[in-house]
Amino acid sequence: MLLQLLCAWLLLAVTVTIHAAGLAFVLRALDRPATPRDLQYWAVTWLLVRVAWAFIVLHLVEIAVWALFYIWQHCLPDAESAFYFSGVTYTTVGYGDLVLPVEWRLLSAVEGLTGILMCGLSTGLFFAIASKSLTTRRRVARP
Repeated sequence: MLLQLLCAWLLLAVTVTIHAAGLAFVLRALDRPATPRDLQYWAVTWLLVRVAWAFIVLHLVEIAVWALFYIWQHCLPDAESAFYFSGVTYTTVGYGDLVLPVEWRLLSAVEGLTGILMCGLSTGLFFAIASKSLTTRRRVARP
């Protein structure tokens, strides 16, 4: 059980590191003064679409890290199963049609908790970006 806890801790650390780097990348890309054109309805909508895409890609990379571990440890029969299991576990959908071997089942709980935290971070940042865009747009519209 100690090995499984250590692996879970390391996978959690890798996931958080990837997520922090991804969020920093998104924030750096957005760190510029807004022009009046940036505050138009479709420009704000396009910004939110691009941020959503970036977050989805970021989460898919994190899901892949867990899936690759499951493949490496032969926890699931094939790569497709590993990616599927990791995706439904990370997102906490948890269909239950695939399960890890008994000696590795603790990882599924840790992956689910990690997914909740990372999705929460993404949601918080997405809300902050949308809120700032709309607040700036209103401020410019009402001088």
